[in-house]
Amino acid sequence: MKASISKVICIGCGAAVPAIDGPTHRYMESSPGCWQLYGEVLAREYSDRTFWASHRLTVDTYAVQHPGRPSPQSIQSVAVHLISLLLVLEQEATPEHALRAIRAAATVSERFTWLPPPSSMGSVTVANVHGARNALDHAKHVRAWAEAAWASWSHHHQTIRSWVPEGA
Repeated sequence: MKASISKVICIGCGAAVPAIDGPTHRYMESSPGCWQLYGEVLAREYSDRTFWASHRLTVDTYAVQHPGRPSPQSIQSVAVHLISLLLVLEQEATPEHALRAIRAAATVSERFTWLPPPSSMGSVTVANVHGARNALDHAKHVRAWAEAAWASWSHHHQTIRSWVPEGA
């Protein structure tokens, strides 16, 4: 019989995650169990080319669901990852194009301001993606996760659009 693992609610995204002790990111606030799930999702993407296609959305989505507290690093992180989600989800940009836009936006990060995070980060989290059975299922879950996270920031969409670098 499998032992039941105790769960806690992630302080960043609100997912029910394993109640464990462990590391977390320096400024993207999460519970250790959430950070562990994210690491396992990344490991799958890095180790299997069929999962890699979703990587840009995975990184952007986790970052915007774990915005942390106001600091220059957090402000820039949330801003550039929201810009990337805008480009990929609304303008159908390629991951490579989104990455170039992130790099360009980071060079003018002084125009970014802290965006008060939404009260809910969306109904889909890294926990949903973690349970994907295969690459197709993974891609479907990552896309739904990204769309839910992007929608949760809707009250800031106009500001985010104004931050997109010219030519992006």
